Amino acid sequence: MRVLVGDIGGTKTALGLAKTHRDRVDLEETRQYPSADFDSLDGIVRRYLEETGTTCRFAAFAIAGPVRDRRSRATNLPWELDADAMEQALGFAGVALLNDLEATAWGLAVLGPDDVAEVHPGESVQGNACVVAAGTGLGEAGLFWDGLRHHPFATEGGHADFGPTDERECALHAFLKQRFGRVSWERVVSGLGIRNLYDFLSEWRGIESPSALREAIASGDAAAAIASAASETSCPICTETMDLFFRLYGREAGNMALKQMALGGVYLGGGIAPKNLDALRSSAFLEGFFDKGRLEPLMRTMPVRVIVQPSAPLMGAARFLASQ
Repeated sequence: MRVLVGDIGGTKTALGLAKTHRDRVDLEETRQYPSADFDSLDGIVRRYLEETGTTCRFAAFAIAGPVRDRRSRATNLPWELDADAMEQALGFAGVALLNDLEATAWGLAVLGPDDVAEVHPGESVQGNACVVAAGTGLGEAGLFWDGLRHHPFATEGGHADFGPTDERECALHAFLKQRFGRVSWERVVSGLGIRNLYDFLSEWRGIESPSALREAIASGDAAAAIASAASETSCPICTETMDLFFRLYGREAGNMALKQMALGGVYLGGGIAPKNLDALRSSAFLEGFFDKGRLEPLMRTMPVRVIVQPSAPLMGAARFLASQ
């Protein structure tokens, strides 16, 4: 049986048709749509069904936001999703909603060797695992190991309080507190966070980037423009921005790993890590990850891998639906 699966993010929404098997998920007709071009997920689903000419009785949608009582309000989109309402409006026999990082966690079991890239080998043991994903926002999920298999579960850990550890980070916290009132980890470890770090460092250092770069940052994908300038070493502020970003990414991934006792592995999802894999590997990410005082030896036993398979949330949504 084919089911419709979706991965709804603040920037783009991906849809596809999935068939589940014991050790794999087959996807077909995958398509992406700019989320901001639509008033609701219903509109995207209708467009997809019209374009593909397909029909499905069941669907599962991974959403970047908390899910309660079959409902969700997207964190970085002005959308409210209601599974019961979608069943009636779109004619599905069943609709499931789950957090997008929970979906990614469900997808880990069907990823192959080429779907992940190693950052730190650690020690290969069975145990709890976690996923930390910097994309438009910052998502986090855990996987509890019961001795036989993993049980994925959602968290909203990306919205926990950001804690500064040195003079520069204290100044960053003060800068963002003035801008937002409350400073979460998502404000610094995400695509939106990259722009926040850049704005802070530009002001704190008193250095202005070239006008062409400022225009590119203001009018397009700011995170991509900053990362590109950093890789080309054409902008000192951009270079420092990405250096700080990866260090903070490592810090928060390490925080999540400690809280989950993730001896089974730490997986980096989202769009930023796979697009900047070489930069991440040569950055201070692992310094931030290992820097846990007396627990540093424990941190070094935890494998760290980047998920380079962009369809992992779709695969996970299909596995979640099959489990129901």
